[in-house]
Formats: sequence, structure tokens, C-alpha cells
Amino acid sequence: MNQATIPAAKPIVGEEERAAVDAVLASGMIAQGPQVAAFEEEFATALVAGRTCVAVSSGTSGLHLGLLAAGIGPGDEVIVPSFTFAATANSVALTGATPVFADIEPDTFCLAPAAVEAAITDRTKAVIPVHLYGHPADMDALVALAAERDLAIFEDAAQAHGAIWQGAPVGTFGTFAMFSLYPTKNMTSGEGGMVSAGTEEVARNLRLLRNQGMERQYANEIIGFNARMTDIHAAIGRVQLTKLPAWTATRQANAAFLDAHLEGVVTPTVREGATHVYHQYTIRLAGATGTERDSIADRLRERGVGCGVYYPIPNHHLDSLNRYAPDHELPVTEQAAAEVLSLPVHPSLSEADLETITTAVNDLAKAGA
Repeated sequence: MNQATIPAAKPIVGEEERAAVDAVLASGMIAQGPQVAAFEEEFATALVAGRTCVAVSSGTSGLHLGLLAAGIGPGDEVIVPSFTFAATANSVALTGATPVFADIEPDTFCLAPAAVEAAITDRTKAVIPVHLYGHPADMDALVALAAERDLAIFEDAAQAHGAIWQGAPVGTFGTFAMFSLYPTKNMTSGEGGMVSAGTEEVARNLRLLRNQGMERQYANEIIGFNARMTDIHAAIGRVQLTKLPAWTATRQANAAFLDAHLEGVVTPTVREGATHVYHQYTIRLAGATGTERDSIADRLRERGVGCGVYYPIPNHHLDSLNRYAPDHELPVTEQAAAEVLSLPVHPSLSEADLETITTAVNDLAKAGA
């Protein structure tokens, strides 16, 4: 990949973030402290309608600790999509529970409520919808189904900071919700995660679990982990949070340009009542095999357009997870894994970049390459 290549994703860290880190280093308070507490409060106000938030060391640790805080453990089943990053199912497995894979909707790539209903057994305790690529899952249908069948909802909002479903922000529907703050997400803390809690009991359990089982030093109440966020990371996150609205608007504008100019591919769906925040701008190459899609991706890179495939191998086919789904048939997931291709949509794109992307994609689509 040459230096002129438009990157598929690009973390944005500026002077404000550097100054915030310098201030923390100068203070001598580097571990979890006042910056973390302030970040939790600001994130809660900005993104999850004031729900209590608990900062942790990564999105994955947030999902894992959230499951434990909600009482998930051995003997339980939790329904998850196979078409997502493996951390979702990994977190379930790490509690000793069983991840049960369900199929997705072909337009949004999120869990299909009908597939979730078909996967419920007498051991099912919860459902984890993933708001994939920044588009909300169908929370009306999933929440109604969960209420009818006495199941909990846990949201994987790793890619969906600021996304909205029918007027309500993602991260406010479930017992807990996890947001990732990895460098390539829509906002970052360098590394980290944020968990919004639906009850104070879950919030307190999260605080215990992230800090060796204690809220007061040396007064350990339960067996816990070291999954704290540092004040250095929180200081970065606080600055990034102030920039998120403008970055989201730019992502949406970039997506609108791509929608208007791409030809010969299936552009992303935005459901009525949904606000898509475009962590990824994911097209479908209808009818393509995985090999054909990969060939187009390679040719785009040759033309200076970075791109990615999220995700080429469904979770139920991974060596690490296929024991949980030996006989699963997920046809929509299989098709998506062969056809999807994510194009740059990040806020650093110039108008010339957008034109380069659309020209390259359209040329290859017309050529049938």
C-alpha cells in the first residue's frame, strides 16, 4: 500500500488531546481518578440520556464484566449474531455461558428478531443485539420479544456512539450496553470501553468487577479483575467526546455523497426512525463470492482506496467458536460474509478522496471486476 492510499480508517488525535494527557501527567494522578469520574458523567449526559456509566479498560472487558454483573454464567444461553467481531461471543463464553448464534437481517446486518425467537430455549437468559457498523438493531421488536419471553437485553454498541432508534439513543434499551473506545472507533480514549448500566445494582457490580472486587481499597467484596481505565485514557476520551457530534455529521455527509454517487453496488440501508452513525460504510457486491469480493478489494487498494471486510468469517465458523454451532445454518450471514466491503467514510476524507473512492468503485463495478 503506497503513501497516497486513502486509509480505510483514521484515528484523529490533535493538540487538545495531547494537552489533556500532558495535564494528567503533570498532575501525578495517572491511575483511575478524577478524569475517569468526569468522563463517565459526561459520556452519560452526552450519549445515553444520563444512565450511569462505568469506564473500563476495553470494549471487550466492558461486555464481559457487564455479563457477569447481570448474573450470566454456566448453564445459561445468550443469543448473539455470528456476523460481528468475535468479542461478542467470546465474552459470553468467558462467563461459562453458551453463545447461541442467530441470523441477521439482510439490509441492516443486525440480528433478525424472527431468528432470535427461533433460537430461544428454556436455557436462554438474554439477547445481545449488535448495532453493527453504526446502524441500530430493531430494538422495538427485540425488546418486545425479550419482554414476552422474560429475557434480558444486553446491547453491543461498540460501533454506534450516538446512533438513535425511534428517538432513543442506543445504549438505553438494555440491562447494560457496551461502547468501545478503540482507536478506530467513532471516538477513542486510546483504548478503553464505557458501559451504561440500566440499574444501580448492575453499575455497582461493574465497579466491583473492574477493580479487584472492591470499591474501597483492600475491602474486597467479590472476586474481580483489573479492568480499570486510567486518567490518561479518560482525558483523551473527554476531549474526543466534545468532537463527536461534528465528526458524526461529517461521517453522515460523507455517506450521503457515497450514496449519491456509487453505482453498481448495494449501498447501506437506513431504516425509518434510525440514525446511522457510519462507523463503517459497508456496501454489498450482490451475488459475489468471497473470492470475487476480495479481488475487488485488492484492486481498489491498487488504485489507492483503502477498504476492509467486516467480517469475512462468521463467528460460527471460527475455530475458537464453532463448537457452539456444529449444525447451524445461517444463510443471510453466509451471504453477507461473501458480499460486504467497507469503504472509507471517516471525517478526514476530502472531497477529492470521496471522488477517488466513487470513481474507483464505479469503474470496477462496471467492469465486473
